[in-house]
Amino acid sequence: MGGNSLQILLTFVLFLLCTKPTLSCIEQERQALLKIKEDLIDDYGHLYSWSAEEGSKDCCKWGGVRCSNQTGHIIMLNLNFSNLEPLRGKLSPFLIDLQYLNHLDVQNNDFNQSQIPNSIGSLSNLIHLDLKFANFGTNIPFHLGNLSSLQYLDLSWNNFNNPENLEWLPQLYSLRYLDMSSVNLSKVNNWLQVVNKLPYLTSLHLESCNLPSIFSVWLVNSSTSLHSLDLSDNSLTSSSSVLQWLFNFNTSVVKLDLRFNQFHGLIPDGFSKMKSLTHLFLDYNELEGGIPKTFSGLCNLNTLSLPVNNLNGQLLEFFHNLTGCASQSIEVLNLDWNQIMGSLPDLATFPSLRELGLHHNHLNGTILDNLGKQSRLERLYLGHNSFEGFISEAHFSELTKLKYLDLSNTSLVFNFSSDWVPPFQLEKIALWSCQLGPQFPKWLQTQKNCIWLDISNSGISDSLFNSYWIFSPRLVYMNMSHNQISGHIPNLSLEFSSPPTIDLSSNKLEGEIPSFLFKVTHLDISNNLFSEPALFLCTTNNRNLSILDLSNNQLLGELPNCWMHFEGLKILNVANNRFHGKIPNSIGSLLGIEILDLGNNSFTGELPSSLKNCTKLKFVNLRDNKLSGQIPMWLGSSHPDLVVLFLRSNHFFGSFPSHLCDLKHLQLLDLALNHISGSIPKCINSLTALTSPISTTGHLYKGPLDFFHCDDLAFWLWKGRDLSSNLGQIKSIDLSSNKITGPIPREITELVGLISLNLSRNLLTRRITTEIGALRSLEVLDLSENQLSGGIPSSIALINSLNFLDLSNNNLSGIIPTGPQLNTFNATAYEDNPNLCGFPLPKKCPGETNQNPAVNRGGDHAGIQETEDGFITPGFYVSVALGFVIGFLGVFGTLLLNRSWQFSHFNFLNNVKDKQDVTVVVNMARLRRQHQT
Repeated sequence: MGGNSLQILLTFVLFLLCTKPTLSCIEQERQALLKIKEDLIDDYGHLYSWSAEEGSKDCCKWGGVRCSNQTGHIIMLNLNFSNLEPLRGKLSPFLIDLQYLNHLDVQNNDFNQSQIPNSIGSLSNLIHLDLKFANFGTNIPFHLGNLSSLQYLDLSWNNFNNPENLEWLPQLYSLRYLDMSSVNLSKVNNWLQVVNKLPYLTSLHLESCNLPSIFSVWLVNSSTSLHSLDLSDNSLTSSSSVLQWLFNFNTSVVKLDLRFNQFHGLIPDGFSKMKSLTHLFLDYNELEGGIPKTFSGLCNLNTLSLPVNNLNGQLLEFFHNLTGCASQSIEVLNLDWNQIMGSLPDLATFPSLRELGLHHNHLNGTILDNLGKQSRLERLYLGHNSFEGFISEAHFSELTKLKYLDLSNTSLVFNFSSDWVPPFQLEKIALWSCQLGPQFPKWLQTQKNCIWLDISNSGISDSLFNSYWIFSPRLVYMNMSHNQISGHIPNLSLEFSSPPTIDLSSNKLEGEIPSFLFKVTHLDISNNLFSEPALFLCTTNNRNLSILDLSNNQLLGELPNCWMHFEGLKILNVANNRFHGKIPNSIGSLLGIEILDLGNNSFTGELPSSLKNCTKLKFVNLRDNKLSGQIPMWLGSSHPDLVVLFLRSNHFFGSFPSHLCDLKHLQLLDLALNHISGSIPKCINSLTALTSPISTTGHLYKGPLDFFHCDDLAFWLWKGRDLSSNLGQIKSIDLSSNKITGPIPREITELVGLISLNLSRNLLTRRITTEIGALRSLEVLDLSENQLSGGIPSSIALINSLNFLDLSNNNLSGIIPTGPQLNTFNATAYEDNPNLCGFPLPKKCPGETNQNPAVNRGGDHAGIQETEDGFITPGFYVSVALGFVIGFLGVFGTLLLNRSWQFSHFNFLNNVKDKQDVTVVVNMARLRRQHQT
């Protein structure tokens, strides 16, 4: 009995010795956390457990807090909860009370560009500090240099002021990881010397830092510890000594990222010195030639990425120069978007290949079926080349791991048996502009993991009947546009895993639009035959829907009044349908909408006042409806960003709306074919976007408007003639066919960016302002069918870009001015002005013996107009016109007539040639008209 008691006693003693007491947090540190919380705005309840209540005293159990098991002190504070649900406010200086903290992570929050508290520099035990994406501002505190134990520091992607120096950084002697991406280091000329004073540094990330060029590295004492280096997006050039520094002092680097710089010329052989290199990224540079032969000796090379350069030569030579141990180790080879030629060689020399990118090159020929033996291949990008021939089952026989397949925009013909079951399960399928039709490929039905599908323009003329499997709940992106797919879409009971993008435009779909289609982010079903009202629209509540295009269908009835269900919409296009009735008030619930197109319907009544809530509008098209009333005052004051306003062909009345002068960004104003009266206000010169010449370097605005497709933007209708151009370059005012009275104000000549000005078919009086010649950018000027009097100002001859002029049906008098461009117009430009005389009218002016100014009317232009010197000949006009065509293509040809704009990068680039063809046709029509005169 005594023995048992002794045994129990010993067991109890051992239990006490082995059991550690449960430690709760230190009260002072608990109070510090509560004070830290006071400076934070917690919209999502992440800090709910941080409470002063009696039941929450143990702060070691609070969210994001970790304490030491030995001391109870707080050693970790992690406030990185979610990038979609950030904390706001500021980071409290009471962090200084957490002296035992060794890990602090506050990334993915919003500290409103406040300064990093200096007290962080007193946390001497800190090993890990992550301030990434936290919206800190002002200066980086030099007190960070006190953190001598720090091994990990991430200051990237904040809004700091440009530092003058980084002298505090070398004090962080123990630092192993440093990320200062997006910190503007343009003033820190010794950045390279600074980072080389960190002897244990293994990872350095300086992406988008605007690094100054280094032209001498002989004084640099470089460490050999660096394994990962990111200098991407810094505009570094080949003249900089950065590459010399890499090749001579950092041969131990394993991962090197030099993307988005300006390295040019041949790929340097120096990379072959970096024998440890596994990942090399040189995307988006200006490199030429091929891959150096010395790369074959990079035996550890896993990833070689060279897309978007100017590489050229034969693909076979590229592969040959990698033959060796590099070809055995390479798993990812990306040569997309270059100028590489030849056919696709045998890939057997790359047994480890998982990803091959040859998209957008100049490859041709057939694809050998031994491609099907690359059993490790997971991603294959061969689209946008000139491959031809057949693709059969043999091409995929052993590709069991294939997940991404891109053969888009080739001339390949798919020849599979109807019962073929592929050995792979694809996640991404890009086969647009391939010959897949006329039926839906049945093998697609076997792809249960597909989330990205593009089979647009692929010759499918099948019905959706028995093909509803194509709508998978896993879809993230679907594009089946520009086919001949017909039939009804049933209202499937489908819940998407995440809201996808769906483009079914330009088909022959009909019936009612099912409700599940409105559960997406982008929906384009334009150019179909849908006719029944969108009844299901109001049964859906989707704040993720940002683009909705129902245009060019046969939809009728009233527009549903439930737009409050779609508050995330940025683009709404229902143009060219049969809607009628009033514009619903709930349109005003679309607070973020930027593009609203209701054109060519039968809407009636006045504009709903709720539209003034849509303050972000940039494009408004209400043309060709039956809207009435005065143009409301709030249209100018409530929409400061408006770029395009089409109110053409309605029943608006009242005086010319002077409040439109407040639209500083307005580029296109069309009020034609209404009942607007009064005079043109002198404040029209307040339209400041029209007071500067057009830019020849790109768009005048950014955002959804850049990608919007609409007939009004592709063709500018002018007196029955289509003038095609890029919306970003057009600046135009059309007030034609109204009842506008009074003179043309002189202030209109301050709008020197105007390309088109149409004031025709009004009641304008008095003289044409003598300063009309200031509008040097004008291509179209129409003042016809008014009551203008006096002479035609001679300054009009200064508008050398003018290619359409109509001053007919006025009371103009005197001699018609001449000039190189004016002399190209025929009599119709001046007819029905009884008191006008001179070329090209048959009526001679007093003392005139020859009506052809090219022969007899010299004056200031004699040296230009005389044909005797051989300068003005038919060949001259051809040369001028061809020069104009080429220049026009360069400026305007990039975004002209693209109907597959919004969801596919491939479609956009594929249609550039089509856009240029249209531009050529338009300009050749101009040439013929000018030459005929």
